[in-house]
Amino acid sequence: MSKINPFHLAIPVHNLAECRSFYGNVLNCSEGRSDTRWVDFDFYGHQLVIHEVPHTEMPGGHNPVDGHEVPVPHFGVVLDWADWEDLAERLVERGTKFIIEPYIRFKGLPGEQATLFFKDPSGNALEFKAFKDIGQLFAK
Repeated sequence: MSKINPFHLAIPVHNLAECRSFYGNVLNCSEGRSDTRWVDFDFYGHQLVIHEVPHTEMPGGHNPVDGHEVPVPHFGVVLDWADWEDLAERLVERGTKFIIEPYIRFKGLPGEQATLFFKDPSGNALEFKAFKDIGQLFAK
């Protein structure tokens, strides 16, 4: 593959207004189309749709990665290093409760990356990461 195309992801949320504010105001995602039970967002160049559904427990578990328990399932994006630092700083300033606080994973190894994990107001786990060398994205 020679280019990365935008993906589309639809996720369940329990409170549309609360999550609309979170994705729009905390993550600074611009809003697209919407209706009474769903909202489209420009999620860093990708289409994210939040759909309001009745409250249910989100399925999931954890897998160990680099000494941390990574939530499964999760989703997110790879940002430029400076954008990741800006987001991490903004989340820390807002008092975000992290699942995994911002840190450098696989330090000195192939695939070294900055990463952080937290949940949206409905319990969906998100990961944001960055590489100083984007060529390391799929390094072994």
